[in-house]
Amino acid sequence: MSMFCRQCEQAAKETGCEVMGGCGKNPEVAALLDLMLYGLKGLAIYADKAREFDTRYEVADKFLIEGLFTTVTNVDFDPVQLAGKLRKCFDLKEKVKALYETAYREKTGGHAPQIAEGPAAWVIANDLETLVAQGREHGVKSQQADPDLLSAIEIIIYGLKGMAAYADHAMILGKTDEEVFAFFHRALAATCDPSKGLMDLVGIAMECGKLNIKVMAMLNEGHIERYGSPTPTKVFLGSRKNKGILVSGHDLRMLEELLKQTEGKGIDIYTHGEMIPAHGYPGLKKYAHLYANFGGAWQDQHKEFPNFPGAIIFNTNCIQRPAESYKDRLFTWGEVGWPGVKHLSGWNFDEVINKALECPDLPEVPGKEILVGFGHDAVLGVADKVIEAVKSGAIKHFFLIGGCDGAKPGRNYYTEFAEKVPKDAVILTLACGKYRFNKLDFGDIGGIPRLLDVGQCNDAYSAVRIALALAGAFNCGVNDLPLSFILSWYEQKAHVILLSLLHLGIKNIKLGPALPAYLSPNVLNFLVENFNISQVGDVDTDLKVALGAA
Repeated sequence: MSMFCRQCEQAAKETGCEVMGGCGKNPEVAALLDLMLYGLKGLAIYADKAREFDTRYEVADKFLIEGLFTTVTNVDFDPVQLAGKLRKCFDLKEKVKALYETAYREKTGGHAPQIAEGPAAWVIANDLETLVAQGREHGVKSQQADPDLLSAIEIIIYGLKGMAAYADHAMILGKTDEEVFAFFHRALAATCDPSKGLMDLVGIAMECGKLNIKVMAMLNEGHIERYGSPTPTKVFLGSRKNKGILVSGHDLRMLEELLKQTEGKGIDIYTHGEMIPAHGYPGLKKYAHLYANFGGAWQDQHKEFPNFPGAIIFNTNCIQRPAESYKDRLFTWGEVGWPGVKHLSGWNFDEVINKALECPDLPEVPGKEILVGFGHDAVLGVADKVIEAVKSGAIKHFFLIGGCDGAKPGRNYYTEFAEKVPKDAVILTLACGKYRFNKLDFGDIGGIPRLLDVGQCNDAYSAVRIALALAGAFNCGVNDLPLSFILSWYEQKAHVILLSLLHLGIKNIKLGPALPAYLSPNVLNFLVENFNISQVGDVDTDLKVALGAA
């Protein structure tokens, strides 16, 4: 076994990747990412201890989030870039250790107890080869021998990784919170605390789901303050003869800065993947050169990007191995990295702009239009119509069909399910899972579109707000609504959203295509017994169950 990773839905044989990651990472990168997590645990241990003495270091708080985001599936594949982050991780760990020891001495008059082993005692290697060797010593299975405890630890860690992605976007918009920072350190430190039992860890996992709702609310607040609430907007799916830049990822602030810097330069900006909801924000769609959406879900980039003649930039995760045909006009930004691809830091996008101006024009290609922009404000703005439609029987059921998309077989389930949803039901969707069916025509019910695109995975908060508002309007719990959750997952952002739903007590969730490989039989049984969570199966059977006909 040259590596072991099972944090995403593409885990080989539904048990774990042992030779090469389904995401494309090789054993060297896998080891460096394992070491990053190990180093972050050491940082978290000292940061958590320092907080006992009212001492914190904001740089370390923010780096822990950035570092966890780095380890999310399909983010950083560049060994050199990872080695630089590991050096920063170690230096910050040592600095926070010194802060803790000073605070301890000042408050108690004695010397702080020394931690002689484990991640708090990690000393960084001096070269890449030895860093890789260190990482191989601290892989997934080294965390805990008991399979149930290991499963619970992984649930916490992957929840923290997913929440870190949302927190990173929020930080970029100036939204931070001390409670959130403290929880990241406390929870990560707990994963290497041998005194924690299974139910202690389960409690922390549920708390992660709770805190994630707060983080996503912060992110939502940051978006709305800066760009206004999304409004229903038609997005063009073709192209016109002009220079172009394709933006893939999730970060709206980066898109905004690029729009500012390309204004008046004869360059159209196209969104890809999870960037498509950007077209619904008033503060972004005011730029006339935010022109259209190109392509579909992230896993199709290797087929679609060769057909985009302009420059391409990734601002968050979901990058795949680039083809040579477009590698020279590809850029990464933020935590994303790929060997041999130019990485941009900061907010100056001259290099990607100049590359776009050097590239050929896009061709004139006709295309249809689709609707985006149904955030919670837009949906709740017509809540009276929705409620009346439910009371009159015009709308009989709601389905939330969404989540992360992926490349493994079996995801056509979600297309088929959406197509078979009865005409008197409304589909809420979000995240890149919507690309399985968002170009289909579902019509409307009394002027209410049957397909409501709530936004990115980052916008799951809007779906929660909509569900809670409907429950409030009908004076019942969310589980009592005619609402079914049919979720797809791929990586850790979807994982933490699931934890948030479980924290809210939502039951009967259908999840797939496969269940997480890191769920031990006993932990899975706990989820089934307490939340009736189950794997997606046959579309017709699942649909009948959802509608109460089976």
